[in-house]
Amino acid sequence: MMAVFYKSTRFLGCCDSRMTMRYKLLGRTGLRVSELCLGAMTFGDDWGWGAPKEECAAIVDAFGEAGGNFIDTANYYTGGSSERIVGELIASEREHWVLSTKYTLNMHPGDPNGGGAHRKSMVQALDASLKRLGTEYIDVYWVHIWDPHTPVEELIRALDDVVRTGKVLYVGISDTPAWIVSQAITLADLLGWTRFAGLQIPYSLLDRTVERELLPMAQALELTVAAWGPLGGGLLTGRYGTDRDRPEDTRIAATGAHGESQLTERRLEIADAVNAVAAERGASPSQVAIAWVRSQQARGVIVPIVGARRRGQLEDTLGALTIELTLDELDRLEQLTRIELGFPHDFGAGARLVDGDNGSLIDDRRLARATA
Repeated sequence: MMAVFYKSTRFLGCCDSRMTMRYKLLGRTGLRVSELCLGAMTFGDDWGWGAPKEECAAIVDAFGEAGGNFIDTANYYTGGSSERIVGELIASEREHWVLSTKYTLNMHPGDPNGGGAHRKSMVQALDASLKRLGTEYIDVYWVHIWDPHTPVEELIRALDDVVRTGKVLYVGISDTPAWIVSQAITLADLLGWTRFAGLQIPYSLLDRTVERELLPMAQALELTVAAWGPLGGGLLTGRYGTDRDRPEDTRIAATGAHGESQLTERRLEIADAVNAVAAERGASPSQVAIAWVRSQQARGVIVPIVGARRRGQLEDTLGALTIELTLDELDRLEQLTRIELGFPHDFGAGARLVDGDNGSLIDDRRLARATA
């Protein structure tokens, strides 16, 4: 079964005709990616809570019909099944899709080189991903997670080499400290090697800690942010709240003690707030949660990664494209979910000591650019 890619900018069948998928440039490149990215971690039922291939095909069709062209997987997802399914579903329209996958997580736990960011791991993982995906190249190749044992110089040079071979077109990095990413980009720029174009990080109303360092860094270095977990692993879908029974057929429930640890009082109160805003405006909680992430563009270029186990779930998610939260709604959610930035961000005396009595008279070019 092949997924069909629709070039029309209008939603066909599944979605409101008022919705039009827009596109963003990936980092300092000319590559156009849809404003939502389809995450394929749920493709394949090998882990006990994913979707079978037939349902994956329906999900990809719905995303393509909506104008989506950006799909993200990883060699590790469902033991490689996700890559195989994605590759088969987009094969007939491969050139239309911006296909991204990731490496570094250990695929062979007994092998010390079965994972990691080093060159041997990269070469082996890339060739295996190309085979599973049934393609000659990957549009965006992500470093899945920080490997503290691999020198940054080795990583950046190896990534540049695979770009020069034509097997990879663009590169990005995920789940890595800001200082490591900054160091890597500085080296790439100085040495004329391929720089990162994107950054994958978790971002949602439940987890805003990336606002301290990672989002400001991404904005300063012109990295497009692919935000994973915008629904908090399912907690912001409307099925959870302080007034609701715990469902048993969710990913949170399937992950046992780890999932249960996510259901803290504060997180459930945030779910309550999202549920309330959704009920008041006649939207779904998922739509409100994703609309909030989309509303944070002043912090950088942000593309939410959305996943689903059923076509209907994705169709609901796509409805977020029609929602623009009001200032009152944004303020309610802000008051409940804001975090303390910590030192030195909230060192209030800093600006006064630098600017003296002139702080209010100085225009910040960064703020001007963000609101333009």
